[in-house]
Amino acid sequence: MKPLYRVLIADDEPIIREGIRDSVEWEKLGMEVVGEAEDGEEALELAEKYGIDILLVDMNMPFMDGITLMKRLRVILPECRYVIITGHDEFSYAQEGIRLGVEDYILKPVNTDHLQRVLEHLANELDSVHQQNRYLKAASDQIEKNIPLLRERFCLEWIEGQLTEEEIYEQLQFLQLPGDIPRQLGIVRWPEMSASQPLTKESDRQLFLFALENIVSELLQHYERVMFRDTGSNISICLWEIISEEKIAEIERAAQQYLKIAVNVHFEEIHEEIGAIGLVYKTCLDKVYKESQLSPLVRRARQYIHDYYHDPDLTLEVFARTLQVSPVYLSRMLKKELGTSFVGFIMHLRIRRAIQLLNSTELTILEIAEQVGYESQHYFSTAFKKVMGVSPNQYRKGAAFSEVPDSR
Repeated sequence: MKPLYRVLIADDEPIIREGIRDSVEWEKLGMEVVGEAEDGEEALELAEKYGIDILLVDMNMPFMDGITLMKRLRVILPECRYVIITGHDEFSYAQEGIRLGVEDYILKPVNTDHLQRVLEHLANELDSVHQQNRYLKAASDQIEKNIPLLRERFCLEWIEGQLTEEEIYEQLQFLQLPGDIPRQLGIVRWPEMSASQPLTKESDRQLFLFALENIVSELLQHYERVMFRDTGSNISICLWEIISEEKIAEIERAAQQYLKIAVNVHFEEIHEEIGAIGLVYKTCLDKVYKESQLSPLVRRARQYIHDYYHDPDLTLEVFARTLQVSPVYLSRMLKKELGTSFVGFIMHLRIRRAIQLLNSTELTILEIAEQVGYESQHYFSTAFKKVMGVSPNQYRKGAAFSEVPDSR
């Protein structure tokens, strides 16, 4: 059963208040009179105390007139409705009240039939508003419940170029996402999902993909992100922060460790304007598909370098011995499939990590050098300048620099 609408009668004439109270069958209208006031100040106090829905108000009352009372209540109780009770000589007051949003006005002496019609109309209007609010609340709750799904759909439409710039900004705000473009876009691809002759049943593949999504989500739980599946069943991620090379490598390791599957992972930083994210996605997709063409040896080698790049004693010979291949063969395979030498690959990986530390920490140059695998600050600075065009100190101070090549 719905609650009754709360009515306050405010008039300095007791006979008027009594007449209004006794001439209406309030419960039949879904209303109850919660109080009566003989002056404006008392009316304000009672209205706030009971949180009234309807105020029947006289224009001329002691201490505070009806217009002032309504202006005060519009701030305190913005949903309250007003009916003015007025004499013939106060019609100009009534006009001002109507401009304040008053529902109707009733002339003294109060006509019972007129009052009944006004209140019936008001009850119907309040019922309609409350029903609308219930629908809107239900819709809002449903949207809130489906926010994750709506975010996924939005990002998919965004990378596919289906949205205008205006729609993108509107959706970012509506879906409670950061108001600017993501900093990074990544793809996690399990080649089995697009195999022409898959080795597992569809139900099992979907189960593995769901488990892989959970792993990625857990590893990225502290980052502002939206994860979604693209049309090729790849796990795509929009990130509003830059993640480290270690975190990317950790995704590959976790998939191997917990699911015993090999996945291809690639992330691209986004520097273009808001509408160009589709181009970044296509670049990322091309690169992640190329990842699947890597030989098992090169994939193992790359993972090993990501795990041990910070070791200053890591050399091609030690590395090759660990992988049980000759240094010459390993070097040739890295150059062929990654387009860079062992030395070049590890140097760029170290410099990328150094840049992250320069941007996000107060570590000294020597401390950063040691963390990324250089035994001396001089050697580190020389390598950094070779890649970036400026020294680590100049970079930290904001000097112009070249873009670091992708080490992946």
